[in-house]
Amino acid sequence: GSVELLGSTAACRAAAETGVVAYTGYTTVSTVGYMVILLFAILGVLHLLDRIEVGEDRRLVVALLPFMLFGGALRVVEDVTDSAVRAGVEPILTYPLNTLFISPIIYVTVFLVTLVAVLASLRLGSADVVRNRYRALGGIGAAVLGVTLAYLFWVAFTTDYVDFYPQVLVVDVGLASVLAYALYVGADRYDPEINRGTAAAGLVVLWAHAIDGVANVVAADWLPALGHPIDSYSAKHVINRLIIDVTRTVQPAELSAAIGTSWPFLVVKLAVAVAIVWLFNETIFEESPRYAVLLLVAASAVGLGPGTRDILRVTFAI
Repeated sequence: GSVELLGSTAACRAAAETGVVAYTGYTTVSTVGYMVILLFAILGVLHLLDRIEVGEDRRLVVALLPFMLFGGALRVVEDVTDSAVRAGVEPILTYPLNTLFISPIIYVTVFLVTLVAVLASLRLGSADVVRNRYRALGGIGAAVLGVTLAYLFWVAFTTDYVDFYPQVLVVDVGLASVLAYALYVGADRYDPEINRGTAAAGLVVLWAHAIDGVANVVAADWLPALGHPIDSYSAKHVINRLIIDVTRTVQPAELSAAIGTSWPFLVVKLAVAVAIVWLFNETIFEESPRYAVLLLVAASAVGLGPGTRDILRVTFAI
């Protein structure tokens, strides 16, 4: 038989009445699926790190920070493409190239870029071209991130379908940085053992999840106060939506109107980040340093990747 493209409002409404409805964002099934894939990916990367003899130093977490930001920014490149299509404009990046920036293929794209950078930094270090391979790796990541951000800003300032609201970027990054640093210093004063195992890598974990938490709160509840043209962005992740739904149920309506309903997500993210830092004591690094470092990288990436995308989407109003 023939295929009917449900492109009209009437056809879409008829499909919805029969229960054929697709919602944007992640589902419980897709979330669990990504978690399982992540676990297997960690094991595979662990064997790779053993093979190339990298990953025992906690400095790797800090060196990979630009690549985590790059992953979120790269996903926004595809968001910009979608924005162009909605505006009836021919996008700069078209099919099939844009598929490299869509989940789940984007994870492979970011991994391959990062792997090439790691191998390049190792080669530069062994050839005595650079003194510190971790700084070289971080520098490569900063360059890749810089090119991606330059493209996004170029589109924002040269097209009509992407705007720029710097106040969102300032509030998100500023508040997240203050919260992460306050937690790091506070934990150090309360019990120095909390940060001793992870050192500076622990601050990366805290900042990554603070970025994700603050980005969600700002996108859901603070945009009108910041002069943004969009009232709010809906939560895409299952846990975030669940927390917001529970908050709406138990929190008085007057309080919800005043402070919003997404703030508990930020609290949960910060609590989880502190717990992760606390769990990674010196014993774990002594027994299995590569595995510990890799878990810290994964813990940071699952916060910073989505958080970066959320911040940039709202900053560019797409």
